[in-house]
Amino acid sequence: MLKRYLIPRLVQYLLVIFVGVTIVFFVPRLTPVDPVQQMINTITRMGTYLDPKAVEKMTETLKELYGLKGNLFEQYLAFWGRLLKGDFGPSLFRFPIPVIKLIGDSLPWTLGLLTISTFLSWFIGNILGGIVGFYYDRRWARVMESIAMFIRPIPYYIFALIILIVFSYLLKWFPLGGGMPVGVVPSFSIKFIFELFRYAFLPLISMMVLGIAVTLQTMRLIVSNIVKEDFVTYARAGGVKKRIIAFKYVIRNAMLPQVTNLALSMGQIFSGALITEIVFSYPGMGTLLYNAIATGDFNLIMGIATISIFGISTFILLIDLLYPLFDPRVRYR
Repeated sequence: MLKRYLIPRLVQYLLVIFVGVTIVFFVPRLTPVDPVQQMINTITRMGTYLDPKAVEKMTETLKELYGLKGNLFEQYLAFWGRLLKGDFGPSLFRFPIPVIKLIGDSLPWTLGLLTISTFLSWFIGNILGGIVGFYYDRRWARVMESIAMFIRPIPYYIFALIILIVFSYLLKWFPLGGGMPVGVVPSFSIKFIFELFRYAFLPLISMMVLGIAVTLQTMRLIVSNIVKEDFVTYARAGGVKKRIIAFKYVIRNAMLPQVTNLALSMGQIFSGALITEIVFSYPGMGTLLYNAIATGDFNLIMGIATISIFGISTFILLIDLLYPLFDPRVRYR
């Protein structure tokens, strides 16, 4: 079990992180934006006179801060050295705040939004999809699938804009953006928790509705194949109640491939979370990444991408390691 299942997956996990982080290092360096020159131009545009020697010294200092000193191979080694210490350097557009602090402030917002929306949409979508697939001869089941078929192709940002306009701008039930009211001090009070929920409700719903639609259709297709299996036919012939067949025989077996889909869809959901945060001005990683790209902040872009790679890879690894608990066949291979 250890050699056949655990070790290969750990090796794959480390390899994915290595390749992903390497790509993160090279991609920003292929862009025409020079963060050091951009910083100097920003200072000079403010009317500050810089002596040529001062400019040269500042250039060296900024190259050191942004990990651009030396040739590409030396930069790559220095990048891994700083990464292993959790040091991504300072941010450009929020200079001199360290990148790791900006990520630390934004990550809990995205993590909370992503975790809740992912698991709720997965759970609700699987239950609804299982019921729709088992009772597909009913009219209400076909109506539910038609609704899911209509919602599924809608892009995240379009759906987010629609509900933002309707519920925030027209009906004014929810705030237009942000994560909490301005000037409110975080606490464990009921009032503060209610405000957090009110600001997060629309971003959460925008992700959940689309996630439920995708999961419902996938689950319905899996169930439609399982209901034709011999053990289901035998259970029906034996007089087992439909409710028991649906939940204990069909949906329970259909959940196995959906556990894998949960891990595989994590990357897509993460990208949707970033777009949703930008639409709602939610103070998470999406908004931070947008600002980093707009200002050409190398360190911040690499920091966010690296944390994302670690997070998604770790989540997939955990699902993969827990899979034998859901499927006994894996344990006996």
